[in-house]
Amino acid sequence: MPVQDIVRVLGVHKFFTRGSEQVDVLNDLTLTVPDGEFMALMGPSGSGKTTLLNLIAGLDRPSQGEVWVGNELISRMSEGMLARWRTRHIGFVFQFYHLLSVLSAYENVELPLLLLPISAAKRRQQVLTALDLVGLGNRMRHRPGQLSGGQQQRVGIARAIVTDPTLIVADEPTGDLDAKSATEILDLLTELHTSLQKTIILVTHDSRAAARAHRILHLEKGKLVADEPTRIMPALHVETDE
Repeated sequence: MPVQDIVRVLGVHKFFTRGSEQVDVLNDLTLTVPDGEFMALMGPSGSGKTTLLNLIAGLDRPSQGEVWVGNELISRMSEGMLARWRTRHIGFVFQFYHLLSVLSAYENVELPLLLLPISAAKRRQQVLTALDLVGLGNRMRHRPGQLSGGQQQRVGIARAIVTDPTLIVADEPTGDLDAKSATEILDLLTELHTSLQKTIILVTHDSRAAARAHRILHLEKGKLVADEPTRIMPALHVETDE
């Protein structure tokens, strides 16, 4: 069977107003992302990468055009519908982790599940599975301040995958890490993509990070200026004894 497009961005224009001035961020942009693809978005600051990611993740709406994820026209959803849709379908990985310092790794990963109608036993099973997948099953009771930066980002990735989302979006996930930790996080994303067959969209300034993707999109001044395939990297063993 042919691979289906999981994301379709059709003729999207996004602008903001600053006083009487209109600031164009994305200009008549169209792209598709096949189901199961690992795609990277690159471009200079202000090129529209994060804006495009936010539109695909349902965090923002286009000024014109349509955004589809699966069979859902998310650009026409109400705020309430979008919030419910994001909980079930989008896993977020952020540059600065956004973990709650007073909660343990287990509790941080559990948070998205508290919004879903599932039993406590099912929640526990999914949290433990996610933590094991990122190699932190033995650190579940540690709070963020007791973990290294790389370990905190692994908690962030576990939180992103715990709901078994349709799409994982990662905004500069290695941007606040040292080289060794960054490599380990990229190894982990590559391994999760291979083992879980999730669609991943990665925003990055780092060409080494982008090289892990199947395809790299380059944005400049709100327009797609290049679309290139990359050599698919094999999944690597993830070290867990930081």
